[in-house]
Amino acid sequence: MVGDVKAQLQAHRALFEVMERDMAPLIAEMAALLTSALKSGGKLLVMGNGGSAADAQHFAAEIVGRFKMERRALPAVALTTDTSILTAIGNDYGFEAVFSRQVEALAAAGDVVVGISTSGNSPNVLKAFQAARERGCRTVGLLGRDGGSIKGGCDLALVVPSDDTPRIQEGHIAIIHIVCDLVERSLFG
Repeated sequence: MVGDVKAQLQAHRALFEVMERDMAPLIAEMAALLTSALKSGGKLLVMGNGGSAADAQHFAAEIVGRFKMERRALPAVALTTDTSILTAIGNDYGFEAVFSRQVEALAAAGDVVVGISTSGNSPNVLKAFQAARERGCRTVGLLGRDGGSIKGGCDLALVVPSDDTPRIQEGHIAIIHIVCDLVERSLFG
């Protein structure tokens, strides 16, 4: 079992070395985009399915509450948290609309909409990005594998280069933490 643990940690390290080499400019661009939006009075809307839904909630919590600094609250909403909204929209319009209807209701020009999808192929995230663009929002995909259908449907795609869902999710949460740190320091440092 110890050998299996070491193998997984080695796979994690190997992925993070590739991310450091290839993704650092994209992560910095995401942080700059979010910083600019928040500085201008915009907000963050975040979404994802399954484990990515949990990551969306985590991201919004770090922005609204705090990451490392005592500071004023910043506006962020996880579109994954209101079961009444999710089930009403899912029942009346279908699961593909659970995020796009919320974007229609909550998004304004200048906001940033982030979709998290390990496969890169979540239809409800892609549909929400279309609604976000119609409202003048910038869209960011935290994706995995080859970026899937979402990669071409967002303004900025950060594709964690792995086919292994746990490694992709580890990459996404690391990106979220780095972005939170950079945003916080840029706005309040």
